[in-house]
Amino acid sequence: MSVKHLQDLPLEPISAGEKTSKQVLISHDEGPNFAMRRFVIEPGGFMPLHSNSVEHEQFCIGGEAEVVIGDETVTVKKNDVVFIPANIPHSYRTTSPEAFEFLCLIPNQEDIIDIKE
Repeated sequence: MSVKHLQDLPLEPISAGEKTSKQVLISHDEGPNFAMRRFVIEPGGFMPLHSNSVEHEQFCIGGEAEVVIGDETVTVKKNDVVFIPANIPHSYRTTSPEAFEFLCLIPNQEDIIDIKE
């Protein structure tokens, strides 16, 4: 069992994105099956088109963003749930005046990231 406080966990910049940070909430070492991360993309920020070798389960907790998943572009906001299959190109761009934030769960498997842009 583990209980943590969000403010005690480091929020680290992601070099591939612009104005984008990641916070590991439950690491691969802690969870037997999944890791949980929180992403924050500030206004004007983005994550470029990329793919991951593992699926992503996401829950939006604030703000709004344009998300490209494969050939589809959707707008997502607080309380939306997003599933991104493994190896499907995807990107994020904040469209709201506040930060876009989401929780992202991934299986504890090797995750190979391929930046497309």
